Amino acid sequence: MSELHIETRGHGDIHLVLLHGWAMHGGVFAPLVRALDDSCTLHVVDLPGHGHSRACGVPLALEPCADAIAAATPPAIWLGWSMGGLIALAAAGRHPDRVRGLAMLCASPCLVRKPDWRHAVSDAIFDQFAEDLDTGFHVTLERFLALEAMGSDQALAESRKLRAQIFAHGEPEPSVLKQGLELLKTADLRDATADLNTPSVWLAGARDRIVPHQAMHWAAQHSGGDFQCVARAGHAPFIGQADAVVAGLQPLLEPVSA
Repeated sequence: MSELHIETRGHGDIHLVLLHGWAMHGGVFAPLVRALDDSCTLHVVDLPGHGHSRACGVPLALEPCADAIAAATPPAIWLGWSMGGLIALAAAGRHPDRVRGLAMLCASPCLVRKPDWRHAVSDAIFDQFAEDLDTGFHVTLERFLALEAMGSDQALAESRKLRAQIFAHGEPEPSVLKQGLELLKTADLRDATADLNTPSVWLAGARDRIVPHQAMHWAAQHSGGDFQCVARAGHAPFIGQADAVVAGLQPLLEPVSA
């Protein structure tokens, strides 16, 4: 059993914790790390069951992940992409002294449709991915990566970069991938947005097929946060439009550096 893997990069007084999405690892943030490492100290996390944290004993669940990462990193701005955003949002509520700012990158407080929540996808999508993992592990992951890149002006290039990265830190643990899909399907942190006392930025992809930008606009309004939308971007804008993501983070970075 290994510890949670966290790589520290860059330098600067601004500390930034980076949390990746389902089936990936911290290495996927390489374009964003390159854009920020001159001004920030970045703590790049491999979530439990993913990358170099494949054998980590921390459960892939909101509270255990939030607690473990908060204990292993200094007070910082937390940036969560997709599934990582759910963990970051949970941490902001549980550890406001550790989460100094919250950057939600293509991350919604609730990813599945409900009678009172239409800005989401059907839960059947996550059920199908879970079923397909048993019959075609690698093909299933490639289908998910294609969905993440879909809609972007640079969809083919982004899909290739995601495929090149996915196993760069080793293959994710299949059983944990199913836990992650269940987390994506069941987590509903909409109420947490109204109680959020942490400065926040909600940065959406205008063409995201997984997290509709309307969901993030709603969350920004209810949390008193700043909403921004990257034009012509899908679910992973930091791959092809890292500069636009950095620009979107400025409402959090500038007050810290002032």
